[in-house]
Amino acid sequence: MRTGFVYHEVFLKHDYPDHPERKERLISIVNHLEREGLLKETVNIDPRRAKPEEVALNHDTNYIQEIHDFCSSGGGFLDPDTYANEESYEVALMAVGGVLEGIDRILRGEIETAFCAVRPPGHHAEYAKAMGFCLFNNVAVGAHYLRRNGVEKVFIIDFDAHHGNGTQKSFYEDDKVFYFSTHQYPFYPGTGRAEERGAGRGEGYTLNVPMQAGAGDEDYEPVYTRLLPKIIQDFSPDFILVSAGYDLHSDDPLTYLNVSTRGVRTIVRSILKTAKEVGAPTLFALEGGYNLKALGECVVATIEEMLGA
Repeated sequence: MRTGFVYHEVFLKHDYPDHPERKERLISIVNHLEREGLLKETVNIDPRRAKPEEVALNHDTNYIQEIHDFCSSGGGFLDPDTYANEESYEVALMAVGGVLEGIDRILRGEIETAFCAVRPPGHHAEYAKAMGFCLFNNVAVGAHYLRRNGVEKVFIIDFDAHHGNGTQKSFYEDDKVFYFSTHQYPFYPGTGRAEERGAGRGEGYTLNVPMQAGAGDEDYEPVYTRLLPKIIQDFSPDFILVSAGYDLHSDDPLTYLNVSTRGVRTIVRSILKTAKEVGAPTLFALEGGYNLKALGECVVATIEEMLGA
């Protein structure tokens, strides 16, 4: 399968000393892919700079300007967890643009799947609020962009250890974008109860599967090999976006889940198999994952599965 790999060294400019969401995450990913000879097997894609009006598909225009001004003034911390330096506004636009460029390449038929190694991550970012290391919600903007470009139904899968509160809020009353999440609960950011299933016309189009601390392969496998395929088949999406957070790994320092690299491979394989069955192209966008070795190994497993799908 023709698989695109979206990456650029510009993503390394968003950085803060001793922060877990640091540039070495991407350096580790690229080093692992090079070591396994996988970069030469993918279509290497440069991100583009998203236009502010594209970011505004999911975010308040005043908020976008606030992030611009905050970074222009030297940056700092937007909340106790989330930093931005003087480069971060432009880097965040490139992160969104990386997802949009991957989508464009898929819609044009140049590739069938894409992995976007972008940062800062996005799934916690709300309409007018940065949080959880996230400035703009890359995947949520991507879903709106797909809909604006004539894609009728979008399915979002989020396997990050933390619930994607921002993404859920974006589509909570939408019946054309299905949001599915597995995540440690109770845990940051406090959302993602099983009872949160959407509202209004979106009721039933959000599905959260909370996982207790310590949950491992044996807990995740039936969710992704039996439950999720049926939901995807019933919804019959035209495109699948994946918030790929690898902090569900047993070696991650910020979380308390126990999924192995093999378990991550099983998750990815099942997603790709089901996507193929329903004829939906698939794009993965990086979210969390803070053990550098585990992160690199998990992305290697993901790319191998994408190439072999």
